[in-house]
Amino acid sequence: MSNICTILQREFVYIWYYFEIQLRQIFWYWIIGMAAGSLISVFAKDRIHGLFDGMREKKWGIFGIIPACLFGIASPLCMYGTIPIAASFRRHGMREDWLAAFMMASILLNPQLIIYSAALGPTALAVRLVTCFLGGVCAGLLVHLFYRNREFFDFTGFAERAGHDTHPNLLIRYLLSFERNVKATGLYFLTGILLSALFQRYVPQDLMVRFFGGNEAWGVLMAATIGVPLYACGGGTIPLLQSWLAEGMSYGSAAAFMITGPATKITNLGALKICMGWKRFVLYLIFVMTFSLISGLIINVLI
Repeated sequence: MSNICTILQREFVYIWYYFEIQLRQIFWYWIIGMAAGSLISVFAKDRIHGLFDGMREKKWGIFGIIPACLFGIASPLCMYGTIPIAASFRRHGMREDWLAAFMMASILLNPQLIIYSAALGPTALAVRLVTCFLGGVCAGLLVHLFYRNREFFDFTGFAERAGHDTHPNLLIRYLLSFERNVKATGLYFLTGILLSALFQRYVPQDLMVRFFGGNEAWGVLMAATIGVPLYACGGGTIPLLQSWLAEGMSYGSAAAFMITGPATKITNLGALKICMGWKRFVLYLIFVMTFSLISGLIINVLI
């Protein structure tokens, strides 16, 4: 019995060592990300959505997909918050391809996730920014090509919800928003660090290199696939990606994981299924897996 206790204590020390190192490495990225996300949510969200809504009057045609992606990335809302906003845009006459680009980019990236991802280093951050932006562009282009004169989304029954940030005191409004962010991401963040510590302790580095390293399509496909069940929160996956990249994961495999993860997050899928219907929902899943695989392969060739 004493030997078992000694072994357990030793393993706890090892796991705590890995946990504590990674917590120190990325804790401030998490805090700054939540602080920035709350600032945008309280002080800039309405302005961002107002600017996008104002695009309806522009004669930009298909090129409006580009600013639509940028507005989607800048929006701090989750998908359940984005869909009622998108429904309002539709009622005001927004184009389908612009809406598709806005929503796809919003799914893949937001201001908080950009700051979280800075913990992965400049190369991984650049990969995430470029692939997520191009994901929104490609989604908008495909809707433009195949649904030019048809409706892609069905927003029947969706109404814009009242925002959380309504307290008359701006400081209290900001602090309440920050508190919600902590509650929403804190458990996932700590769980991600714990999983990372367990991977570092018990998964051999050569195994990670064999699965996710190099330029092989298999590694990219594996990363895209595990992004589906493992992704629950952007902040929670940063510790995993950080340790995987350090242990030999290729940037292409990381890109595939960073695309399929948020795109197939269960809450996002539930919201999208409601406003797409089964046929277009399946097309969405095919697009996500195909785009992530192609993006990963191209990145492995370039980097």
